[in-house]
Amino acid sequence: MRHWNVKLGTINNNHNHCIINTFTRAFASASRKSPTPTSKSKSLETSQHSDLASFLAHAKRTGLDETSPTFTGTRYEYLVAERLARYGFSLTRVGGASDFGIDLVGDWTIPSTSRTLRVLVQCKAGSRVGPQFIRELEGSFVGAPPGWRGSRVLGLLVTEKQTTKGVRNALTRSRSAMAYVCCTGEEGVVKQMQWNQRADEEGLEGIDVALRRAGEEEEDEIVLMKDGLPLPIVE
Repeated sequence: MRHWNVKLGTINNNHNHCIINTFTRAFASASRKSPTPTSKSKSLETSQHSDLASFLAHAKRTGLDETSPTFTGTRYEYLVAERLARYGFSLTRVGGASDFGIDLVGDWTIPSTSRTLRVLVQCKAGSRVGPQFIRELEGSFVGAPPGWRGSRVLGLLVTEKQTTKGVRNALTRSRSAMAYVCCTGEEGVVKQMQWNQRADEEGLEGIDVALRRAGEEEEDEIVLMKDGLPLPIVE
């Protein structure tokens, strides 16, 4: 018997808190902010690796310090791209002059649906979570590449920490379609995904998020839900 602890992804604008609806179905730390690489160095590095495996090989080959901000930030960005692919995301690491803090760009095609959103992603490895990150993410829309402007564009903030009340309030107030994801830094387990009403209006209406209770040797992880049923994980 598999148990699903369901938490709706949308944050309720009227009540200014995350709607939670729990039921069971039988069908189934670093507190200091780690700076990201500069735009110039990031652009150079990206030409030398394109995914987590190639980056780790590059780091080993060049003797890159695994405790450095460059290593931890880059590794986390690639880890996020790899793990979110299981939920239908197709993301590419980017960087360059005037990137407005954007780390990943791509598309999110929700599994078993025809819904696709363009996505701008900011990753915060080891950072304390605060509403200032939501304001920073809003600024990313200004510097978005030409293909990621206009409607049906979702801004995604990904950190290693669970969301806070301040972050949820800032997300709720935003007029931009935005979402918050908690993805652990070691194994890349996606523990939380929440979005605002504007994101619902841009294409996420009817999509919910459930927490799958894992066994003793695994960590709990989210699954996407539609019409009360889990959507498939993309392998």
